Amino acid sequence: MAKGAIVVGAGPVGLMLAGELKLGGVDVVVYDKLPAPSGESRGVGFTRRAAEVFEQRGLLERFGDVEWAQGHFGGVRIDFSKLEDNHFSVRGVPQFRTEEILENWLKELGVPVLRRHEVTGYRETPDGVVVEYQGPGGYGEDTAQYLVGCDGARSVIRTLAGIDFRGWGATRGMYMADLVGAGVRQRPIGEKVPGGMVMAFNLENGVDRIVIHDENLRPPEDKSSLRFADIADAWQRMTGESLHHAEVRWISSFTDTTRQAEHYRNGRVLLAGDATHIHMPAGAQGMSVGVQDAANLGWKLAATINGWAPEGLLDTFESERHPVGEKLMRNTRAQTRLYLTGDEMEPLRAVMRELVQLPDVARHLAGIVSGLDIRYDMGPGEHPLLGLRLDPGRELRRADGTRGTVAELLHAARGVLIVTGESPSLERTAADWSDRIDVVAGSWVEEGGPEAVLLRPDGHVAWAAPDDPALLRQALGRWFGMARQAVAAA
Repeated sequence: MAKGAIVVGAGPVGLMLAGELKLGGVDVVVYDKLPAPSGESRGVGFTRRAAEVFEQRGLLERFGDVEWAQGHFGGVRIDFSKLEDNHFSVRGVPQFRTEEILENWLKELGVPVLRRHEVTGYRETPDGVVVEYQGPGGYGEDTAQYLVGCDGARSVIRTLAGIDFRGWGATRGMYMADLVGAGVRQRPIGEKVPGGMVMAFNLENGVDRIVIHDENLRPPEDKSSLRFADIADAWQRMTGESLHHAEVRWISSFTDTTRQAEHYRNGRVLLAGDATHIHMPAGAQGMSVGVQDAANLGWKLAATINGWAPEGLLDTFESERHPVGEKLMRNTRAQTRLYLTGDEMEPLRAVMRELVQLPDVARHLAGIVSGLDIRYDMGPGEHPLLGLRLDPGRELRRADGTRGTVAELLHAARGVLIVTGESPSLERTAADWSDRIDVVAGSWVEEGGPEAVLLRPDGHVAWAAPDDPALLRQALGRWFGMARQAVAAA
């Protein structure tokens, strides 16, 4: 019997998606063409919302003590401490560490990650896909109901599916190097200098990462020709500091190329992560948006494979996440120009520094970068939380006296109806979906929480009291399919 899904790409997004699918009861396997994890880390942290997604699955604690970082928008500092919500991101976690944590999670869940498996083609059948690959034993084929490409900016799956990757080509570039013994002054959000911008921060265990934008350097088309001497020369020219003595762990380059997949789905093939959107790094958004892609797609695809998904549920992955990708491209392009353009941009920077002192402006820009501003269309309802995420750190005192957070209620990747006070009619309504959602009764430890709230598995609010209780049944049907009684009658 064909497995439920094949995920291509063992980066953070592919691994996260595979875990989501497994929690949803789907037989899934991950293919990756590399013989082992690369150990490279383009990303060195993640946004607040990505941290919350990890927390919702009980994964954040596996990162140990993390450094919570202040934020900026295009180099303009935003004082997160003055905002009501917690927008602080996580810094200093190299991507290979995130991948290691997620792969260990998959081992616990029993999800195989097959290395040296390079997908070369696929063909659709009436009830699935046949995936062609080159593996350790040569050519092979595998079957699944769905194929998901999480295979990065140069996605083979996207190309095979014939999905356009539109946007803007490179106009400028940046260079990075991981160094030991550099003794460099720390510049965690970057610093404008004559001729460009430089950034330096401690990565881990005495390893410093430097990032440099030199208007006189252009990234080579072939990264193998990139030389640290060129980077170190530029750093010394721009800062007066020498890095030539440092031990080099890794060097790389990237550009401001910005592209987005025209569609996130073609038949039984879907895309997530960098396969759908690439951009200049800004505020750890790239991997973070990809992890949120996985959290959005996983439960919907699992519901579709398991047969209880309502009509059109899988299509909401694109309708919800494609606009997020569009906003990601817009804000990173804006930040690139604000941050990396020369002195002619200084008047605008000065205006931005004034604007971020206004609470509403600071909250808006912080929400863009942190991911906490994402609101999905949930249909009828007036509650101000509708479509937003519910703070996963909010604590609930259960009826039996025990306490737990919203994040803990979402560990199983199921829907959750939280009911406070006496609302037996709501609990009776939700009982018809008890095979797909959990009902939890209790009271909020701190005042201000909704009287009752229905959460999707990704933590977003699908209904909240005091909106019409009749809309609860409508929301349950929209996101969790027919009630069991209706299924039995059918």
